Amino acid sequence: MSSIFSQIVDGEIPARIVYEDETTLAFLDANPLAPGHTLVIPKAEYERLEDVPEDEAADLYATIHRLVPAVEDAVDADATTVAFNNGEAAGQEVDHVHCHIVPRFEDDAGGPIHAIFGDLPDLSDDELDDIAADIESQA
Repeated sequence: MSSIFSQIVDGEIPARIVYEDETTLAFLDANPLAPGHTLVIPKAEYERLEDVPEDEAADLYATIHRLVPAVEDAVDADATTVAFNNGEAAGQEVDHVHCHIVPRFEDDAGGPIHAIFGDLPDLSDDELDDIAADIESQA
């Protein structure tokens, strides 16, 4: 069965679409965290960011780049939080890659992205060096 987002792309489920091109679609979140909360998706269904082909990832970012100022202007936001939840453990609830553009306001009581984490790891320099080397070797 296709994701709810694919059903929106196919016109089977209504949405407040704010932008569409050949490979991407953007629409207002049905359960917004703030006025103007917008989701940007690739039209093709990919579960995780690393599944999106590079050319479509570039299109996705171009759409995000275009929409951030449009969303901010539309709701007179002071800023935006732009984020992906990549995988269930990160809070991804729909198995279709999607970017959240969440308008932010000076007095919204929301914190920085760092605020979503509880206890922070206490890593030694050696542990940090090992992690950096592992990432570099796999990139």
